[in-house]
Amino acid sequence: MLDEMQPTEFSQINIAYNRVFRPGRLSVGLVLPLETYAVGAEPTLRGHLEAAQKAEELGFAALWLRDVPFNVPSFGDPGQIFDPFVYLGALATATERIALGTASVILPLRHPAHVAKAAATADVLSGGRLLLGVASGDRPQEYPATNQSYDDRGGRFRDSVDYIRAVGSAYPKHENAQGKLRGGIDLLPKPHGTRLPMLITGGSQQSPDWVARNGDGWMTYPRTAAAQGQVIADYRRRVKAAGQADKPVMQSLYVDLVVDPAAPPRPIHLGFQSGADFLRSYLREIETLGVNHVALNLRFNQAPIDTTLEHLAHSVLPGFS
Repeated sequence: MLDEMQPTEFSQINIAYNRVFRPGRLSVGLVLPLETYAVGAEPTLRGHLEAAQKAEELGFAALWLRDVPFNVPSFGDPGQIFDPFVYLGALATATERIALGTASVILPLRHPAHVAKAAATADVLSGGRLLLGVASGDRPQEYPATNQSYDDRGGRFRDSVDYIRAVGSAYPKHENAQGKLRGGIDLLPKPHGTRLPMLITGGSQQSPDWVARNGDGWMTYPRTAAAQGQVIADYRRRVKAAGQADKPVMQSLYVDLVVDPAAPPRPIHLGFQSGADFLRSYLREIETLGVNHVALNLRFNQAPIDTTLEHLAHSVLPGFS
């Protein structure tokens, strides 16, 4: 039960943000592509729009796209291959209700004017269903390809966040290393809601206080229950100390769901293999720790994806908003 003093909703930003994130509640989304592919392999993306539509039909809260500009073989994962903003446009027309998120756009590799325009376009085309996760990037090999330096990406990340915020207003006046806006030009379209909801990924080369102050929420990684509870509590203390209203927290999770509901957990990369019973108990635990959304990644799932989506929808989703 929610504490009587806890707010019943976070700030109202757009349709996706308002639906996906609720204080004291956990919603469940999926990371695209919805298919299994091995380390070092490329996904086929066969039937990818149909899979997204099935996820929406089954009641998942959000679909998440990663931004992987270049395939770096040593990382063993090319992501969903498509440019995330072009893909968001396709998903906006193929779906009607499900939230569409980036997890996350690598800001130091893109000019923030292009990010802001593409993100606002996706938000408008989808009717306010965009969630903009942003990050500083962790693949050093990508930076020389765009004539960018890696070690100072944190400064460009901060400037990009400020720039994207600035161009959400009409005829903005703003100046930093990313460009000068004198108030005589405007960037269109404007977001569907009050602004683009930006979620900061991890530390993004920033101080914890900056992350707490400047994002509309925080995107983090799975940890032990004790550690996760501590970092979430610390994040929310910093938000409160900055004089701001509470903000949501979301995390990713790799899952390999097996048929036997009572199957015990076995560790896999950034997640676990288990039956539905353990997965439900895990999700309930992180809900009590303050996680408001989990993005399930089925890349290492061994059962057919369609079967697993049905399994999750009937065995796991009913317990969560």
